[in-house]
Amino acid sequence: MNQESLWMEAVSLLKSLISIPSVSGDEEAATDFLQNYIESVGIAVNRKGNNLWCMSPDFSLSRPTILLNSHIDTVKPVAGWKKHPFTAKEEEGRLYGLGSNDAGASVVTLFQVFRMLTLKEQPYNLIYLVSCEEEISGRNGVESVLPVLPPIHLGIVGEPTGMQPAVAEKGLMVLDVTAHGVAGHAARDNGENAIYKALDDIGWFRTYRFDKVSPLLGAVKMSVTQIQAGTQHNVIPDACTFVIDVRSNELYSNEELFGLISSHVKSEVKARSFRLNSSCISEGHPFVCRAIESGRCPFGSPTLSDQALMSFPTVKMGPGQSQRSHTADEFVEVAEIKEAIPIYISLLDGLDIR
Repeated sequence: MNQESLWMEAVSLLKSLISIPSVSGDEEAATDFLQNYIESVGIAVNRKGNNLWCMSPDFSLSRPTILLNSHIDTVKPVAGWKKHPFTAKEEEGRLYGLGSNDAGASVVTLFQVFRMLTLKEQPYNLIYLVSCEEEISGRNGVESVLPVLPPIHLGIVGEPTGMQPAVAEKGLMVLDVTAHGVAGHAARDNGENAIYKALDDIGWFRTYRFDKVSPLLGAVKMSVTQIQAGTQHNVIPDACTFVIDVRSNELYSNEELFGLISSHVKSEVKARSFRLNSSCISEGHPFVCRAIESGRCPFGSPTLSDQALMSFPTVKMGPGQSQRSHTADEFVEVAEIKEAIPIYISLLDGLDIR
């Protein structure tokens, strides 16, 4: 296949995927379509739930393995769409549709990259994995597949980064915090107002700064995003609950941050999960070195992806731009798909990661 037919086929495939709704948790129809498509071009496909993966035809455990991964699911369409989110529309070099940018463009380009790289012997194995439930960090997505795959030595996670390599990514921890008081009549001086108790801790979350600041990801960021208290106007509330969104850098694990936070606040703190940690790859990794040599610009990403669920070195990199994700009239430039395929191939062809 020549370069032109590669990107044209990728665009055609993306148009088909856009037309099949694949909101997180409801990806079966799109997964069925993609499985049939991959099998139709003569490539064997493995499936678990709504996750698909293909392996190098000459796979050998004596070689290291590179994973090419992106996700088939999308968020729900936001308000404000003027175009139809499930109708692929190409206008003035842009392909519009839900999931076009995040992350359908990566899904289709990485598949073509897999096909091209496996046409000749490489010093590594390749696995192409399309996973589900990325947008909700679901447990039926990539996390359910990784344990059944051979050991992975490098992961390329396809997300819209303008084809610049994200060599670090912030993690996420969501905290449910409860300040406890004593109920009483609002007209009397009895009771303990849980809202007033919560205010002290909310002030701490707003102003506290953790010591370790990452040169790539900056400081840990904490945001109060939800609050709830009280049952009616004349009752002193005995509980005030609020939610904290914590974006960690690679210098702290989520468990470390939880311990530090719990030691500072008086309210009861519960973490929904510790599983979405920050990630970082060494600047001296062969893929990163090759990317820099080719003019790519490594950076730290503030947004979360399935990188957080991978215990091996990873780089987030793909066509499109992150700021278009989760927006009305989402689009990807057709030229971005065209340019992404040779960039991926030039970075990966013959790469020695041993």
